[in-house]
Amino acid sequence: MTTSLRKLFGLAFLVLGLLADHTALAQNAIDSLGVSQQGGLIIVRIGFKEALSVAPGSFTVANPARIAFDFPNTANGLGRNGQEVGEGDLRSMNIVQAGQRTRMVFNLRNMMQYDAKIEGRNLLVTLTPSAVPVAAGAARFAEGRADVRHAVKDIGFRRGRLGEGRVVVDLSDAGTGIDIRQQGQKIIIEFLKAGLPENLRKRLDVIDFGTPVQTISTFMQGDNVRMVIEPTGLWEHNAYQTDTQFVLEVKPVQYDPNKLVQGSRGGYQGDKLSLNFQAVEVRSVLNVIADFTDLNIITSDSVQGSLTLRLKDVPWDQALDLILQTRGLDMRKNGNVVWIAPRDELATKEKLALESQQQINELEAVRTETFQLNYAKAVDVAKLVTDDKQRILSKRGSAVVDVRTNQLFVQDVSSRLEDVRKLIAKLDVSVRQVLIEARIVEANDRFAKSLGARLGMSDASMYKVPGGSGNFRVGSTIDTVTGTPPAPGASPLNVNLPSSGVGTAGVFSVSLFNGAMTRFLNLEISALESDNKGKVISSPRVLTANNIEALIEAGTELPYQTVSNTGTQTQFRKATLALKVKPQITPDGNIIMTIDVNRDSVGTVVTGAGFSIDTKHVKTEVLVENGGTVVIGGIYTQDVRNSVTRVPVFGDLPLIGNLFRNTLRSDDRNELLVFITPRIVQDQVGQR
Repeated sequence: MTTSLRKLFGLAFLVLGLLADHTALAQNAIDSLGVSQQGGLIIVRIGFKEALSVAPGSFTVANPARIAFDFPNTANGLGRNGQEVGEGDLRSMNIVQAGQRTRMVFNLRNMMQYDAKIEGRNLLVTLTPSAVPVAAGAARFAEGRADVRHAVKDIGFRRGRLGEGRVVVDLSDAGTGIDIRQQGQKIIIEFLKAGLPENLRKRLDVIDFGTPVQTISTFMQGDNVRMVIEPTGLWEHNAYQTDTQFVLEVKPVQYDPNKLVQGSRGGYQGDKLSLNFQAVEVRSVLNVIADFTDLNIITSDSVQGSLTLRLKDVPWDQALDLILQTRGLDMRKNGNVVWIAPRDELATKEKLALESQQQINELEAVRTETFQLNYAKAVDVAKLVTDDKQRILSKRGSAVVDVRTNQLFVQDVSSRLEDVRKLIAKLDVSVRQVLIEARIVEANDRFAKSLGARLGMSDASMYKVPGGSGNFRVGSTIDTVTGTPPAPGASPLNVNLPSSGVGTAGVFSVSLFNGAMTRFLNLEISALESDNKGKVISSPRVLTANNIEALIEAGTELPYQTVSNTGTQTQFRKATLALKVKPQITPDGNIIMTIDVNRDSVGTVVTGAGFSIDTKHVKTEVLVENGGTVVIGGIYTQDVRNSVTRVPVFGDLPLIGNLFRNTLRSDDRNELLVFITPRIVQDQVGQR
């Protein structure tokens, strides 16, 4: 005898024993039994000693496929407890008598629809095959064409956004028949009348995707392709098909101890069953559900009354919910045990239990316990446990702190002391530390190019002053020279446009004069080209605890004076390199930082006001991975200048115009970048 059959017989004896009216004697009996098949229908004729007044109660079980009828106040007059049939899907029948009641069970190969009606002293039960005769526990997902050969073209696996596993199967055509069933912790998919290429006949290991699906095995099973999917943990599955692509999705399910049946979908999740009872006791129906689900149900003595119900293919948890709502009952679940009682009774008992616990706490003797804190401050913990808005201690509890030894003394009942102990275990832990390193890079590139000329003409006779012997006139000034004409370089400069810029220019000079050295032509060409490149790297670093702000700075304090009613006062202003940061370590190991970086330097002198300060400032909040580097800011400037100074008209002449103009071109580039690198310090910093 199989386990399912033994379970069914045990259910029969239990229900019949509870339904038996021990004060009455059986007034009727089953005296004949016949089975016939007409077309696709199976007709079972059950004869009784006396005609039935109402149709019997019945229920069905899907796995294994069973149909059961209950006959109250009826005995088994056949002289046997079973009969082999072998007609269609009806294999056999079992007749069991318990007390004054008899149950008849139809053992089926596949689930069938049934209809029962009374004809005189006979009960006619008509069995009709289901529209889709699939195996127990299986579901026909898609009907296929048996006259066409199909094929599986490709098999893939993906991870969904919520951690679900998706098995994607590409089919040769949309008319492929598909069966899906769950066998234990496995999902079995049959692709009917389909072929499978050799390269797809394998076992896929998909554990690394982090979904409930562990392995996917695909192979040929006769004329069909069978796919076996092995998930783990709590899960649920659904399937859908779009054109030639079939997708089976396996979703993880979070365990909820308050649910009778685990599942993440809305509604009811229990296995389906059918119940058909008239004027049956509520306690008896609850025992039927208990035996069907293997739940341990405790029913209160105050649960009384009877009900009439007819349910077909309804989840058992929905059926239980309907029964409880109908009779004003409620339940409390504790593990695999369900306590069922009237709502008022449950509420009253829970209220009494809470009041009793409160009275025990008020009468319980208080104890004093000492907590030595290692990392947290006892003062902060004491404020937390005695906070009026969220008080952890009871009304009689108190907390005292010894700052010198960082100890906390708590006086309260045992249950509250245990709560304080758990809280301190979570709070009194070492805080992780973060090393933050900043790199401030300043780079400049300066280029300047200048070209200029000086041009002059002079005549010694022009410098002779009338009435004098040695006076020479240079421009508008009078120079005294003793008897000799002016030197070539001392001649007046008619064009004075030399090169200008940073640094000293190179000079090329030419002088032309006549034989008597009375006429002079002086030409001076100056050129300058400079190229300066520089880089300054500052690297402040600081170590701080998680969620603690740290500051490090270095620089100069510049004095300046202020005048007020109290007189002249000297104050100071900082020109420093400073790093201020507050790190926060996230649960996934990344670091959120609030950063404030200053890079100040002494500028030019302001007459009567001291020094100006050249400042560069970055303030931001960023998320960086442990050990990663991020650029939190950058400033890039470029100053390009082109200037030309010329003599009108002459400066525009080709070639010769270069002697009458000055050209200056400069290109200054400056760039500032700030890099931040945080690292979580794994080992504690200790003294050497």
